[in-house]
Amino acid sequence: QVQLVESGGGLVQAGGSLRLSCAASGSIFSINSMGWYRQAPGKQRELVATITSYPNYADSVKGRFTISRDNAKSTVYLQMNSLKPEDTAVYYCNGVLMMVVGGPMYNYWGQGTQVTVSS
Repeated sequence: QVQLVESGGGLVQAGGSLRLSCAASGSIFSINSMGWYRQAPGKQRELVATITSYPNYADSVKGRFTISRDNAKSTVYLQMNSLKPEDTAVYYCNGVLMMVVGGPMYNYWGQGTQVTVSS
């Protein structure tokens, strides 16, 4: 079955950087979009960034985070610079995928990776 495998989370000081990656595997015909969401304790899950033909960012990360895709590897990246304590959350990879030719799109989620920014 489809898997979204995330990596790159960890502990970093405020002002530091991390790069998250998410690789999609399985019988995938087409990737409509991939993106990143995050959820902090006591808060709802929120959009961080998505990418189809062009990237889309939450206002809170615009100018600091960069989302990109490597289509050959079916991988999406999130470069996070100038990290703030407010960025601390579990980050989840999301993919909207077409599994068979002409079939419907399905929404898949990774297991999440912890990002902790210390002050």
